[in-house]
Amino acid sequence: MARVVLRFSMSLDGYAAGPNVSARDAMGVGGDRLHEWMFPREPGSDGVNPTDAEQVRRSFESTGAVILGRRTYDLGLQHWNDTPFPAPSFVLTHNPRPDQQMKSAAFHFVTDGVESVVRQAKAAAGDGDVTVMGASTAQQILRSGLADALVINLVSVMLCGGTRLFDRIGDAHIELRCSKVAAGSPDVTHLEFDVLNQA
Repeated sequence: MARVVLRFSMSLDGYAAGPNVSARDAMGVGGDRLHEWMFPREPGSDGVNPTDAEQVRRSFESTGAVILGRRTYDLGLQHWNDTPFPAPSFVLTHNPRPDQQMKSAAFHFVTDGVESVVRQAKAAAGDGDVTVMGASTAQQILRSGLADALVINLVSVMLCGGTRLFDRIGDAHIELRCSKVAAGSPDVTHLEFDVLNQA
């Protein structure tokens, strides 16, 4: 059965995006720093740290469907020019619209709540993971007790402002078990957690 995986790069002080998110700064001011580990540092270099490259490869290979919020869709589409992963992508929104076919897959717009979007994405994912994008959407899924795992790429920077990943998740006690720790390039550590229960 498909797992619902919250997959985020996050600063050491808990931010998944910098302040003042806009069309120009889709990750907020300074937020692009959270994803630098995914790309070669210098033109002409040999590439990405092997551990970091493996993390990216695994995320693409394991993703069978995507859930994202409308704001993430609106800001990301201009950069992706496709679905963010080559998999059916479900946009949690209040505004209905027809499916949008892209090169790799389609965007489906879901207006009847978080439980419905998770159910539809899991059905589409098959044996793959449902990758969750967007802090607000991730928070709704955590609040609803529907997350199975967290993959956090912890970046050695403090943004000191922006969008915190774990704000507005309610007052439930969420028990986790760390299933993997891998040191990547000197400024990122990859952490994986299973969500055991919420009480």
